[in-house]
Amino acid sequence: MHYFYLFRCKDGSLYSGSTSDLKKREQAHNSGRGSKYVRAHGGGQIVYHEKFRSLSKALKREAQIKKWPRAKKLKLL
Repeated sequence: MHYFYLFRCKDGSLYSGSTSDLKKREQAHNSGRGSKYVRAHGGGQIVYHEKFRSLSKALKREAQIKKWPRAKKLKLL
């Protein structure tokens, strides 16, 4: 399985990403091995996810939601 997820950083900002292991990805973000964005915004936690059978579908959903304004992402939560 693959996942699209929203990660809320400690400063309240949202980061969207895709992974095949949510727990590992959250740990990576919080240990400084995740994205540069999350590292700069102090870590946080995954607050929303969707499950997909393929990575390509998860990546398509990620690309779609990255274009959304913050208010729309918050409604999704």
